Amino acid sequence: MKLVGLFCGGYSSEFEISLKSAQTIMDNFPKEFEVVPVHVTESGWFVPSGEEKFPFSIESMSFAGKTGERKIDIGLIYIHGNPGENGKIQALLDMKGIPYVNSNALASELSFDKWYCNQFLSRFGIPVAKSLFLKSRQQYSSDEILSELGLPCFVKPSDSGSSFGISKVSQAEDLQNALDKAFEEGDTVVIESFLKGTEVTCGIYRSPEGLVTLPLTEIVTENDFFDYEAKYLGQSQEITPARIPDAIRNKVWETSKDVYNLLQLKSIARIDFMVVNDIPHVIEVNTTPGFSAASLVPQMLAEAGISITDFWSQIFSVELTKK
Repeated sequence: MKLVGLFCGGYSSEFEISLKSAQTIMDNFPKEFEVVPVHVTESGWFVPSGEEKFPFSIESMSFAGKTGERKIDIGLIYIHGNPGENGKIQALLDMKGIPYVNSNALASELSFDKWYCNQFLSRFGIPVAKSLFLKSRQQYSSDEILSELGLPCFVKPSDSGSSFGISKVSQAEDLQNALDKAFEEGDTVVIESFLKGTEVTCGIYRSPEGLVTLPLTEIVTENDFFDYEAKYLGQSQEITPARIPDAIRNKVWETSKDVYNLLQLKSIARIDFMVVNDIPHVIEVNTTPGFSAASLVPQMLAEAGISITDFWSQIFSVELTKK
């Protein structure tokens, strides 16, 4: 029986969300595998077992458990943010010769950075919001930003992969505070023009039969936008399937397939869109979307009649066949 190391936790503000995602995955894991959680923290990596914590060796990809030294055979990375969603653990596993089922290091890093990902996709004709990229707070004056993008606009950490640090700016005097907030979460910031439309999100993965696009979820938030509180604290309506015409749904599905293939993604991805004048605009690509019991992808799977266990069986079947 293959031993799967499920890497979770991480160094971002969404540490606890990652642990919840990992727990849902472990509770529904295919029986043909054994799975152990590998908690990734800034103070060290370890495998929890009851009240004990067994140190996990990055060098040997193993841990000394109750039954002796055990080395993982396969990796499944479910960290929302650094160092998983941005491809660092994937690169480490590549160097150690450990197969994994996630998107590779390059695809993960490119998808993770909001600015670079959207610029890449736009070169292939994928509609995205107009935007500016900042490496420092002083790179552009407030007047330059507002002249280029107008109000309202969105300020986001570009390289954090987190729901934290995102602001919708409706008044010029709020721009500087939004930039400060974003730079607290990441080293670079993207400012995007406001897209007025219907927000939907699409889960997509590769099964043994080919790409599968899941039923769309429509996001109707009580807040200004789909922020951390809206995502995780119940301050939004998540309507599956989305209340949009079949023709628009099909456009979103086809664009999702294009994005998945262009970025050379693997396993599950969730691609967020704003539909403006019947045209789906990509907002963000998530290669490690939330997977807690209340998260969007499990809702989509339930609507499609796919059990979580069968879903992960399909993922492992496809990726391990390639190894």
